[in-house]
Amino acid sequence: MKLLLKFNLIFILLAGIGLAIVAKISYSFLMENARSQVVQQAKLMMESAKATRDYTSEELKPLLQKVTGHENEFIPQTVPAYGATTSFNRLRKKYSDYTYKEAALNPTNPKDRAEDYEADIINSFRNHPEQTEIIGERSTPTGVALYLAHPIQVKQSCLECHDVPSMAPAALLNSYGPSNGFGWKTGEINAAQIVSVPTSVPIQIADKAFKTLMTYLVLTFLFILLAIDAALFVVVISPVRKLSAMADRVSRGDLEVPEVTVHSKDEIGGLTASFNRMYVTVVKALRMLND
Repeated sequence: MKLLLKFNLIFILLAGIGLAIVAKISYSFLMENARSQVVQQAKLMMESAKATRDYTSEELKPLLQKVTGHENEFIPQTVPAYGATTSFNRLRKKYSDYTYKEAALNPTNPKDRAEDYEADIINSFRNHPEQTEIIGERSTPTGVALYLAHPIQVKQSCLECHDVPSMAPAALLNSYGPSNGFGWKTGEINAAQIVSVPTSVPIQIADKAFKTLMTYLVLTFLFILLAIDAALFVVVISPVRKLSAMADRVSRGDLEVPEVTVHSKDEIGGLTASFNRMYVTVVKALRMLND
């Protein structure tokens, strides 16, 4: 096996190991960064929903309660959950894969009833009151989505509508009836805010960045290999081949071989000079014997 081939095999082996390590680290980093971006999006949207809830309860509700006839006609705009959900639904007209829901185990409006995975989230908050946030992933028709959930704890003000039917506003009963959304207890966790954000786009961007990075790394290693091969050929292999050819001719009895020109002062140059001196000595010795 020739020297250049041996060197190339060693370089390719080491480069392959290095590329594998870099690929593993960079892929994990890019995917984790993509997931972090999705989480930040979800948190931003959650805070936006909370801001809408606060605005509704602190500013909009007091104004709407002054509207004449509100006692007999239920005004959903006074409900913080309605304000946050409706505002988010307007956003969904452009970003349909993003969802926000205030899912409840026993809601007044059946549309807000928790689905299976949402009920699991609420029950997890109920079983672990110290939890303030749950982040997870689930499959959707459009791909994997990341969800962010915060618990909703029943406050005293919630009991105005959710204690018992006899104490609920008549307007609420007229709209939804006395069957759903009652029996809530102060301090219990009966619902959760759940934001769902698609992961497909950030993951695709991260995957494309990873493939681009690996392509450039492979091309860089190939360029380095070719450059080193060229340097190795000029600095080592070519001088050694000249020495080998000279030694072969001398071993066959050719004493008219010209000395190999020394082009450098490195180890190869020193070896060439030593070989030239040995060649001169051998030629002199053979000629003395012939004389």
